[in-house]
Amino acid sequence: MLRLTPFTYVRPTSVQDAVVACERNKGSTALMGGGTDLLPNIKHRLAEPKFLVGLRSVPEMRGIAGQDDGWLRIGAAETLSCLQGSDIVRTRYPALADCASLISTPQVQRQGTIGGNICLDVRCNYYNQSAHWRKAVGYCMKKDSEICRVAPGSDRCWAVSSADTVPVLIAHQAEICIAGAEGERWEPIGGFYRDDGLVPITLRPGEILTAVRLPPPSLRVVYSKLRIRMSFDFPLVGVATGVAFNSDGTVKLARIVVTAVGSHPIEVTEAEDILVGNRLEADAILAAGERVFRAVHPMDNTEGSIPHRKRMARVYVERSLRAFAAGAI
Repeated sequence: MLRLTPFTYVRPTSVQDAVVACERNKGSTALMGGGTDLLPNIKHRLAEPKFLVGLRSVPEMRGIAGQDDGWLRIGAAETLSCLQGSDIVRTRYPALADCASLISTPQVQRQGTIGGNICLDVRCNYYNQSAHWRKAVGYCMKKDSEICRVAPGSDRCWAVSSADTVPVLIAHQAEICIAGAEGERWEPIGGFYRDDGLVPITLRPGEILTAVRLPPPSLRVVYSKLRIRMSFDFPLVGVATGVAFNSDGTVKLARIVVTAVGSHPIEVTEAEDILVGNRLEADAILAAGERVFRAVHPMDNTEGSIPHRKRMARVYVERSLRAFAAGAI
């Protein structure tokens, strides 16, 4: 049986209290929303915090509400099931509700939070294993070794970013609120991620992601997910495709964001540039799909073959663009 390591549970009732708890125990603290990813990682000895700061009781981190400027604010502790059940999310950002419904299982969706998904730890077949399994292979660069088992000659970790909500949030140009000892700041969510499996996000020790906000929707977005089973599994490829049209039928705005093919979500701007100013006709759709195919470089560290995952990134983009062209989205 896998057991949790001993820790002290801290239950703050405000963001300020949570920041103080993190500052007081900096370097030995883990933040927990729903715990659906963190607690298994503790059982696998991938994380060994001495203090666990639970955020579900912080009122500033709850709620889904429209703001006077037209933006939508979502507290980071809101559950994935709440996103699915929110009328304003389903009406204005349907792809966000859809991708939340594709995460794991209904039980996990009722417990997991959007903030937890945004901060989801990277994954790898050599990393997400029990301590005994990892010890048997000599551990890996992400935890307890200097060698990447996927690419032994590499000087970096290639673990994969696999958060389903993130491509959709990037496509909508969402912003996130970070609270710390120096106060709060809002920043674009796209800048929150690094192409580095060891340190994949820019959140510093002692800082907390408290909310996410989305601007008034400027385009329609659809999310497509490849996985082994129809539930539970992380994406092998996840693609958010968004398009807005001019009055003459040409593309005014396009965004294509791919996850689960690298250590950070990838926005394929070259494919977006092909579409903007043109109609969604066969040549433009195929050219955009080809750019996506060239831009993604998955490693052999998840289920599924590399060629299949590359092809499916292109297939999902082309399929979505054809649906936009036909008016089906």
